[in-house]
Amino acid sequence: MTDRALAVVRAGALTTVQDRGRRGHAHLGVPRSGALDGPAAALANRLAGNGPEAAVLETTLDGCSLRPRSTVTVAVTGAPCPVTVDGRPVPWSAPVRVPAGALLDVGPAVCGVRAYVAVSGGIAVEPVLGSRSTDLLSGLGPAPLTDGAVLPLGAPPAHHARVDTAPQPAPPAELVLRVTLGPRDDWFTRTAIRAFTSRVYHVSPASNRIGLRTTGPALQRARTGELPSEGMVLGAVQVPPDGTPVVFLADHPTTGGYPVIAVVRPTDLPAAAQARPGTPVRFVPVRRR
Repeated sequence: MTDRALAVVRAGALTTVQDRGRRGHAHLGVPRSGALDGPAAALANRLAGNGPEAAVLETTLDGCSLRPRSTVTVAVTGAPCPVTVDGRPVPWSAPVRVPAGALLDVGPAVCGVRAYVAVSGGIAVEPVLGSRSTDLLSGLGPAPLTDGAVLPLGAPPAHHARVDTAPQPAPPAELVLRVTLGPRDDWFTRTAIRAFTSRVYHVSPASNRIGLRTTGPALQRARTGELPSEGMVLGAVQVPPDGTPVVFLADHPTTGGYPVIAVVRPTDLPAAAQARPGTPVRFVPVRRR
C-alpha cells in the first residue's frame, strides 16, 4: 500500500475533489465543473508547491479532517477558517508541513462558504474526460468524500515555490455581479428589467454548485409559453417560473428551457462561491464588449 495517500477522518458536509474542470464537452451534455472559486484553488496549489493543474479538495462550510500517510505540505485558502495539526493552530493561507500520521483539521468557515485544501503532489484520483473534478449534476468524477475514504496523492513536486503567504479577497458582504443583458431579456417586461438591475436580491439557502439561487422581486414575463431547450453557459442568469433569478455555476446543466435574462462576467463568479445564504446580491448591467 502506497504511503502517498490521505485518509479522510471527517468528510464534512460536502467535500469534493476539484481541479480546473473538464472543458470542451458541453456538446456531450457534460458541464465544465471544477473549483467554484478558481483563484482560491490556484493560490492553494501555488502555496503547496503544485502546478496549476493539480486537484485540490473543496470543502463546504464545516471543513474536513485528514491524516496523511507521509509527510506533506498543505495549504488552505478560500473561506477563512481555523486550521490545526494535531490540535496545534497553524496558519491559514500559508504552506504548512504536516508529518505522516498527524491529524490535519480544517475547521468551520468563519466567513464565506468554501475552503480549498491543496496537498503537495495533488489529489491523484483517476481523471474522467481529462479532469479529476467531482460533478454533482452528471455524477462524473469521484464521489463526494466520506469518512474513512483514502485518497491517493501524486508525486511531490521537485521544487517548491518560494511563497510564504499571499493575500486574497475577503468573502463578499454584498455580492455585486456585473451582467450583460440577454439573450432573452426581451421575454421580460421593462418593469422586470428595471427591478432586476436596480433591486436587491439575497442568496438563497437552496444554492449549490449547480447554481446560486436568489430570493427577491419576481420578474414578470412579457411573453408566455416556454422556449425550446437551448445551450447554457457558465454565469447564465436563468429565470424559472417563480420569477427569481438563478446564476449558473460550475456544475450547471448544458441546456435549459427557461429564459436567460443576462450573463454574469466570469471574473465575478468566484465571489459567488463564497456568498453565504442571506448575502445581498445586486445585478449591475454593463455594455457588451
